Amino acid sequence: MAEIQLYRSKVIPDWCPGCGDFGVLNGIQKAIASLDIKPKDVLIVSGIGCSSNLPHYVNTYGFHSIHGRSIPVATGAKLANKDLSVIAVGGDGDGYGIGLGHLVHAMRRNLNLTYIVMNNGVYGLTTGQASPTADLDLPTKSTPTGVIENAINPMPLAIVSGATFVGRAFSGDTNHMSELVANGITHNGFSMIDVFSPCVTYNKINTYDWYRNKVYKLEDDYDPTNLESAIKKSYEYEDHIPTGLIYKADKPTYEEQDSVLSQAALIKQDAIKLNDQSLDEFR
Repeated sequence: MAEIQLYRSKVIPDWCPGCGDFGVLNGIQKAIASLDIKPKDVLIVSGIGCSSNLPHYVNTYGFHSIHGRSIPVATGAKLANKDLSVIAVGGDGDGYGIGLGHLVHAMRRNLNLTYIVMNNGVYGLTTGQASPTADLDLPTKSTPTGVIENAINPMPLAIVSGATFVGRAFSGDTNHMSELVANGITHNGFSMIDVFSPCVTYNKINTYDWYRNKVYKLEDDYDPTNLESAIKKSYEYEDHIPTGLIYKADKPTYEEQDSVLSQAALIKQDAIKLNDQSLDEFR
């Protein structure tokens, strides 16, 4: 196991004191360190939002993209270099709102990526509007009398869309989260990890104590390979919210099924030289 300091950049996080994203950052750094992956072999891609500043704080390759577009950028990087450990990160608004279309198609393709969503029920960067995961009746800047729309539940959505590793964690328990993230990184396929990461500034309902009173770790005898049980478990939310690995399946990845990508990383393959004759069929 590598020293965690190896994965800490010189940039000091500027999140609000007490932000749940500090725990997520620590958990990701612990996970990478436990796997002893060299910083040069890791790419962290983010979108836009408070949580999307995370790549700046980790001593690996990083790409801070635009709102809702972390998955397309991460996909391109992984398809170009399948030997790279690619982790996409972002918030619930970035992933389940602006970027949901990209997410669904990445999951159905079973790309070999890890996606970590910091879920707090609000758009924190723009001062606290309701996000797609905001609970009913939650008062926010955009819903002063309470949210009236049903929240997106990312867990069953991920399972039925084709993700082959679906888990949930709480940023208040970084050791448990880091183990789940490490397993997600080593999983061969699309790993979707939703992390409850409290916004201490704009969400006064879903606090650390609120989550501590509701979350529980899945039992040791729980079988995540049972699809029916996993879907049922993924719907638990009100008073008891499961954390840990909810679903896992062993299926071929997109890269393994593609005739070109399966040979070697694209960056290690000879470039195709085009000439007039090879272009004739496209004219």
